[in-house]
Amino acid sequence: MDFDSSHSPNSLALMMESAPATTDEISSLEIAGSSPISKEVIPRTLQGWMTSQARSLTEQKVEEIRRILGQYRGSRQILALQDFPDPDALSCAWAYKLIAQQYDIRCDIVYAGALSHQENIALVRLTGLPAQRWTPQVLKEKDWSAYQSCVFIDNQGTTTQLMPYVQQAGLPIAVVIDHHASQGELKAEFIDLRPQVRATATILVQYLQAGLLSFNTNNSEHVKCATALMHGLRSDTNSLMQAQEEDFLASAYLSRFSDAQLLNSILYASRSKRVMDVIERSLRNRVLQNNFSIAGVGYLRYDDRDAIPQAADFLVTEENVHTAVVYGIVHDEDEELEVVIGSLRTSKLTLDPDEFIKEAFGQDAQGRFFGGGRSMAGGFEIPMGFLSGFNENSEYTRMKWEVFDAQIKQKLFRLINPENDIISTI
Repeated sequence: MDFDSSHSPNSLALMMESAPATTDEISSLEIAGSSPISKEVIPRTLQGWMTSQARSLTEQKVEEIRRILGQYRGSRQILALQDFPDPDALSCAWAYKLIAQQYDIRCDIVYAGALSHQENIALVRLTGLPAQRWTPQVLKEKDWSAYQSCVFIDNQGTTTQLMPYVQQAGLPIAVVIDHHASQGELKAEFIDLRPQVRATATILVQYLQAGLLSFNTNNSEHVKCATALMHGLRSDTNSLMQAQEEDFLASAYLSRFSDAQLLNSILYASRSKRVMDVIERSLRNRVLQNNFSIAGVGYLRYDDRDAIPQAADFLVTEENVHTAVVYGIVHDEDEELEVVIGSLRTSKLTLDPDEFIKEAFGQDAQGRFFGGGRSMAGGFEIPMGFLSGFNENSEYTRMKWEVFDAQIKQKLFRLINPENDIISTI
């Protein structure tokens, strides 16, 4: 579902002229104009754009975060994203950065992995989104004393290589905002976790609606950030097909400020040849069983890991397939590490990706699950431990892949077809 000017609140107001207006509707239509939002009209703004439950929670959280931002006024924060940030994380980090600027807080948006999905690359390039990649070498040489606190957006510190450095530097964690369930590991001064919404962008948009920042269509940075938020919200809700009421309301609000043409350019960014090669490999290697499509794609470069979920997206569209799992061994040349990375996509409503992946692959020695998921999608990442590392002997690398490929298939088939859970390697 694409948004354009025909879906704006002003056009909606014209459509409703013939219907009697309630007090709440009148307040909502008044706010839909172009005049600046003042503190006096914030309650009416929230009434017009949010459910009562969301309004109550947002009012509480906005007061809390205002207090925290006030305490850090004039300081510098590092905003840590997951190693492979998605559009939801990138856009929300930008929105937070703009909010923090009003308190004279400088925010550096940082990720330690890579942007490899073509839409993520297009998002950053076309909007000028101020995110920085810090390689392992940069992380080691960085002067962490320049920062007074840390912020986690769309993650809780478990999916970023930045976390050990933050802990070593003794930086207090000022803010955590995420739409995933609590992982119970972070102690922060402000926490807003809402697993009931489909995207972290929905939470940030509700902050905007509550007056933390007033977007202005005459401000190009605001327009680009709103467009990024719209992309983040669409991305995490499967083009709004899995959106909840709060997500729809957030997207309606963003439609006032976002640039439909810019969003279209981001959405239709072309795939690289390497991504197409991985998709072709997944088609060639897939095994079909009980409406599942399982495909191992072999070895991938670290920067190409986003090809795995794109291949899963493609395989799940095949006729008589409701679930696709694609995985490969990803090699990080900088750290000389290898991990098995996989993605799951499903159209089966009764299959819970989070439950399926956790049951299939279990936990590590510290009790952390190797993967998890949300509605219709999931992923896993399994360190290879002692067997990790590149080897120039092609026979060795072939044998290593065959072992991991067989083991992953065996774990998956135990759930897919419990009566035949042993895989023959002969």
